[in-house]
Amino acid sequence: QVQLVESGGGLVQAGDSLRLSCVTSERTPETTLIYWFRQAPGKEREFVSATNWVGGSTFADFVEGRFTISRDNAKNTVYLQMNSLKPEDTAVYSCATGGTWMRPTYWGQGTQVTVSS
Repeated sequence: QVQLVESGGGLVQAGDSLRLSCVTSERTPETTLIYWFRQAPGKEREFVSATNWVGGSTFADFVEGRFTISRDNAKNTVYLQMNSLKPEDTAVYSCATGGTWMRPTYWGQGTQVTVSS
């Protein structure tokens, strides 16, 4: 069973940046997707991005070029760099993997991102 641990959340002001990290307990095959989802209070969980260990990535439309993905394969770590943060980006951000497209099996505990106006 793959375990994932997120970190890097915090309280920032609108326009600031944060870098979230997702460490996996084991190295999965290169094409295995690592997802980022988020859930704001009172809202459903929504897709943020997906990537694999060889460099492919995709983002939700609301990202609008503000977020980027990078990875350190040696550390089994995926990074979500979030720039130009908006108050509406406030949510718990979770990484996940396994399962099928958009239905991952393994989830981290999440990290809180709060953006003040």
